[in-house]
Amino acid sequence: MASPLPASVLDIAPVVPVVVIEDAGDAVPLARALVAGGLPAIEVTLRTPAAVEAIREIAGQVPEAVVGAGTVISPGQVTEVVAAGARFLVSPGWTDVLLEAMRGSGVPFLPGVSTTSEVVALLERGVREMKFFPAEAAGGTAYLKSLSGPLPQARFCPTGGIGPASAPDYLALPNVACVGGSWMLPQDAVTARDWGRVETLAREAAALSAGVTCR
Repeated sequence: MASPLPASVLDIAPVVPVVVIEDAGDAVPLARALVAGGLPAIEVTLRTPAAVEAIREIAGQVPEAVVGAGTVISPGQVTEVVAAGARFLVSPGWTDVLLEAMRGSGVPFLPGVSTTSEVVALLERGVREMKFFPAEAAGGTAYLKSLSGPLPQARFCPTGGIGPASAPDYLALPNVACVGGSWMLPQDAVTARDWGRVETLAREAAALSAGVTCR
């Protein structure tokens, strides 16, 4: 049986691995390593031909994982990945057409924003949980901190350029619930199928929020 979702996808774990899978055969052992390390929310990005099959494999064989689809940019992709078993959706940006499709999918979604106007526009549409992307290039922790005063109702998962050194600074912000990143999936480890190393790095990432104090 699949793991139940909490009230918000942002509250599953402090770090959401952003996964690029070239070979669908790697999906299940990779997902099991991430889950064993304490990172059950897994965003499989739609950047490779293997992505949808990888989502299907994880959804079918790793019930303790909460697999989602990232880089969702069209209504057609929404339909395809939800049919494959995606339990949440993440987009790098949004339009009203895409937002309508994600809202109608029946699964949680995080539309991407990088400006104050985009945040306000989503709040007008009743959306309070968002992806902040590309986080480092778009202003990083300073930008997000500046949004927390006038727009405290917005909650974010910043993604893009974040690593183990900067993640705690993001997690300390009052409007950041989790961060997305891929540092626990170094290419050499994935290529070598060194799932033990992936599990170790995932465990270190899962522990990053320990002792973080909001500021």
